[in-house]
Amino acid sequence: MKKYVAELIGTMILVLMGCGSAVFAGSVAGTVGAGVGTLGVALAFGLAVVAMAYTIGNISGCHINPAITLGVWLSGGMKPKRAMMYMLFQVVGAILGSLLLSLLVSTGTHGGPTTTGSNTFAPDCMMQAFIAELVFTFIFVLVVLGTTDEKKGAGNFAGLAIGLTLVLIHIVCIPITVTSVNPARSIGPALMEGGQAMEQLWLFIVAPLLGGALSALVWKYIKTE
Repeated sequence: MKKYVAELIGTMILVLMGCGSAVFAGSVAGTVGAGVGTLGVALAFGLAVVAMAYTIGNISGCHINPAITLGVWLSGGMKPKRAMMYMLFQVVGAILGSLLLSLLVSTGTHGGPTTTGSNTFAPDCMMQAFIAELVFTFIFVLVVLGTTDEKKGAGNFAGLAIGLTLVLIHIVCIPITVTSVNPARSIGPALMEGGQAMEQLWLFIVAPLLGGALSALVWKYIKTE
């Protein structure tokens, strides 16, 4: 249960910090304090992952993302029951993080372009969004599997490598989908946003999970014993 609670807390903090940066400071910076823009939001997500990796990594592995959990499961790193429970608690954590953001917005003001940080894509860009989420999740989960490998991994530097990879992915993908690569991160804000975010949520569940599954297959093939 401690592992599951750790995943819940980690995912909650990821959503609170990452989506929170878009909600409260996501506008393009023009003057000091005007906003952090794409790079700032990307850093917020990446730094949240780094912080959690070194906080709960030794407890649960710090997946805080169903796509990562799926990749670890399919590559032989955990049993199906534990993987399912990880995913469940990750989604609950994301919902709690989104609830906290909604509470903050409802009791004050916000300076970003969004009130929830939900993922969406232009109606005529569904294929672009699907490809982006699949490919970038594949890259992200592959980095996770490689850097955390017990024999060939990056050891204590794994959390830093993973967080910086997420920053890089966000820089490219934010203009396309606001960047998910994490079904839980999409579910929480979509429930708070409703409307288009809920209608398009399926893509931010299916594409990242496919990307995570593909990365597991590739990693099992290319890794050396």
